[in-house]
Amino acid sequence: MFFRSYSNSTWTRRTFLKVLLAGSTLVASSPCTASMSRESRLSAQVFIGRTGSYESNLRNVIERGLQELGISATEMNGKKILLKPNLVETHMASAHINTHPLVIRAAVEAFLSLGARQVVVGEGPGHRRDALHILEESGLGDVLYEDRIPFMNLNEQVGDPVQNLGQCTALSTLTFPAVFRDIDWIVSMPKLKTHHWAGVTLSMKNLFGVLPGLYYGWPKNVLHHQGIHESILDIYATLKPHFAIVDGIVGMEGDGPIMGDPKPMGVVVMGRNFPSVDATCARLMGVNPHNIPYLRAAEGWLGAINEAGIEQRGEPIRAHRQDFALLDHIPAQQGLRLNE
Repeated sequence: MFFRSYSNSTWTRRTFLKVLLAGSTLVASSPCTASMSRESRLSAQVFIGRTGSYESNLRNVIERGLQELGISATEMNGKKILLKPNLVETHMASAHINTHPLVIRAAVEAFLSLGARQVVVGEGPGHRRDALHILEESGLGDVLYEDRIPFMNLNEQVGDPVQNLGQCTALSTLTFPAVFRDIDWIVSMPKLKTHHWAGVTLSMKNLFGVLPGLYYGWPKNVLHHQGIHESILDIYATLKPHFAIVDGIVGMEGDGPIMGDPKPMGVVVMGRNFPSVDATCARLMGVNPHNIPYLRAAEGWLGAINEAGIEQRGEPIRAHRQDFALLDHIPAQQGLRLNE
């Protein structure tokens, strides 16, 4: 990787991370109306890759997915890419909470191999304000340091307000980091998890972390007050991110996104259309995507969630479906089971 041209002798690990956090923005530019038809005319391709563990050749899995989904060197050449993982808490012994650092490293290598100009990692954690502590305790800091991968603390970025194109909340604008102007591709890299308030948290919900805490508070309280499902739709419709890579090698079931239990799945799920990716992930979890409010609302508007509208590439869902534990005392997880 070209980052290795830096001399390790002039950088300490903590100094490197502090420099990353000191510096560091892309605004993109559709509506949440009751009159909009929910009869889907949209289609998408979603790739499911199988992998035994985080120590396997994850770069190969991601590169195969990119190829299956028609992403070529021609499309990637010269692009600056932002990887947005899910960094929630700092428990090193609980790797099922955060996107695994080795999945992030594999994605960096895969995009650079296709000719990307630069790949950076950016996150605005919703629970912890100390991003340096999260990087260190999650293990991601080691990967960033070893590979000289730039990191942006999105919580502390100066923002650009843009028109809210989703119109599902009462927010007239959404404020994204101004540094996003220099980004060509935004890649959401969530963990495959259940969620206490949203039912499941996948590539769309992961986008909460692109909105700066300076404007939206901790844990992004403005968005919670506006409605989690409504905010998910507004952010996706306005930002229009480009790609999703879901870490489902070990997911989380039960009381996610923090207190749940690890669920080994051995899959990586990828695609350009986030509602289709998340619908596929839900089915892998034994969850009916039509019973997740934000996915049901996205059907026929932001993407396809019906199986007929999703062309599955790679592994079939039925070969890897494992029903995640859903807790009866959590209202958002009630009535989600597929085939019930």
